[in-house]
Amino acid sequence: MSDSLMARLSYLPDGVNGAAAPFLYVVQNVPGRVGSQEVIVAGTWLDKTSLLSPWWKISGAAITDRNDEKNCLIGRDVARQLGLSVGSHIPLGFTDRSRMMIWDLTVAGIINSGGQEDSQIIVNLAVAQGLARQVGKIGLVQLSIPGTPSEIEAAITKLSAALPDLEVRPVPQLAQAEGKLLVSLRGLIFFMVVLILVLTTLCVFASMAALAMERRRDVGLMKAIGAPISRVMSIFLTEAGALGLVGGLIGYAAGIALSRWIGQTAFHVSINARLEVLPLVVALMVGVSLAGAFPLRLLGRVRPAVILRGE
Repeated sequence: MSDSLMARLSYLPDGVNGAAAPFLYVVQNVPGRVGSQEVIVAGTWLDKTSLLSPWWKISGAAITDRNDEKNCLIGRDVARQLGLSVGSHIPLGFTDRSRMMIWDLTVAGIINSGGQEDSQIIVNLAVAQGLARQVGKIGLVQLSIPGTPSEIEAAITKLSAALPDLEVRPVPQLAQAEGKLLVSLRGLIFFMVVLILVLTTLCVFASMAALAMERRRDVGLMKAIGAPISRVMSIFLTEAGALGLVGGLIGYAAGIALSRWIGQTAFHVSINARLEVLPLVVALMVGVSLAGAFPLRLLGRVRPAVILRGE
């Protein structure tokens, strides 16, 4: 394909948001400690690698200059097979009847991805085009489109309609792996939410039991002056509900800050707050606070005469 395709992809259809980068693969003989070996060289836009593959762990430095033709990234398997490390030099080139082209590349970083990149050398796209003698050509384009499986399927449909002369397809391994990971994460988060609610209820239960014991004298005095037990209970339940309301608001704000920090540090994505979750969080916390106020029923057994005698 012509690399002019990337200009067409700069105007993605509505509803398709993601990072895109061209790729061209070529097999090269690379000299190593035990002789030369054939290695797959992948040419791409080096500044896009962190967006397409945020799970890569790079020892050394990533390359942020798209036009960098002096540095490269190598997979951990290539580094082990050829005895290379950060700062090593890799000569890549070809010789034919009319000319000789050599690129002396410096290893800027070593990739540990757990995938096919571990056995490849990642170079500038222009270098790979020169090695393959396919100037202005690319082999495929990779897009990283975030979203649920249904959203990704919709994006594939839109791309297929916008690019009828090209084949658009998902990478099955990645789609299946991400789908399984998403299901596992949802189950884990649901279990953690239930566990946190149970622990919170127990904590409120214990706090209210201690509060009931501490307020026996106050309750006895209120009952002695004629306050009905329903009025006494309403005061304490209002206090518990107010604590749940304040705790829900503080927890919502702290949860937003923590989720944004985790999203940026672990997944390199920004997480936006959803205001529709706020009423649910506050309602849950108020409900938990009221459910944990069950020990307050002990206040109904307080006898004013016993309290007034100081017993």
